[in-house]
Amino acid sequence: MTETSTPQTDWADPHWQATALEWVADRLARSGRRVTGPVEPRVRPWSLVWRVPTDSGDVWFKANNPGTRHEAGLLAELARLTPDRVLHPIAVDTGRGWSLLPDGGPSLRDTLAAEPDLSHWERLLPGYAALQLTVAPHAQRLLALGVPDHRPAEMPQRFEVLLDDEEALLLGAENGMDPELHQRLRAYRGEFEALCRRLADFGVPATIQHDDLHDGNVFVAADGYRFFDWGDASVAHPFGTLLVTLRSVAYAGELSADDPALLRLRDAYLEAWTDRYDRAALREAAELAMRVTTVSRALSWQRALVTPDPARAEYAEAVPGWLGELFAPLPV
Repeated sequence: MTETSTPQTDWADPHWQATALEWVADRLARSGRRVTGPVEPRVRPWSLVWRVPTDSGDVWFKANNPGTRHEAGLLAELARLTPDRVLHPIAVDTGRGWSLLPDGGPSLRDTLAAEPDLSHWERLLPGYAALQLTVAPHAQRLLALGVPDHRPAEMPQRFEVLLDDEEALLLGAENGMDPELHQRLRAYRGEFEALCRRLADFGVPATIQHDDLHDGNVFVAADGYRFFDWGDASVAHPFGTLLVTLRSVAYAGELSADDPALLRLRDAYLEAWTDRYDRAALREAAELAMRVTTVSRALSWQRALVTPDPARAEYAEAVPGWLGELFAPLPV
């Protein structure tokens, strides 16, 4: 599936657009479809997305920047390993970080806006956990595809390197990381390493970790739920998923951290591991994993902003912001 490896390109360049549209049209033609109108673009520093009208409904083209280019290959691998839990790409070009996907239907966010119902999360989280368990034996394959390595043993070194990235932390900038916080994070390195070591000691195998699993990244279909937008994903401790998921649920529902609904969702997710681990141990591991994942989120944003796009400044505070969350209260 790898065709060409290219550096970051100017997505506004007419030649690039013509080349990409030609690729889309060719891949659609192979499946008996054709483009029927102009594309509708959405551009972010980390990706360009086109809604492409065809004679059999809309499809979606995505071009990733260099920091998230692994998503194309990951999509294809997840479709092979867990075909009932993700969309099946029409085509991918792993070298260029291009993917072409069918329309997934309404998102969970759209569904909840029409009828708020947390039971959707109680039903979908076990399915997401099942995806992670299926993928776990293939973690090395994902790493070979370029999916970032955020396993607990790797995180202390990644944390240290990130703390030296003055540009990503906006050190010295008006909206950058506070110098006192920077020093506090440096002083925390030994404790962070011990935290990662403790997390690894639970023995839960590393697997794919979406790292941005909220209601905007889940499709709701008649036959179940589909998980999409894997650009932030890494090979990591699976339970780190809960950080963004529970925070997003709490925010949308205006729930406190000790709300029984959040505890139910946490336990519904962890249930998939109760055949081999004690529930109390799973809850402790989940707490540690969420703490470690604040650094994972900062790393994801660091990759997403590896681009000359001037719009990156709008999002640049996310890297120091997530590192600061290392000391913040957890969602449960």
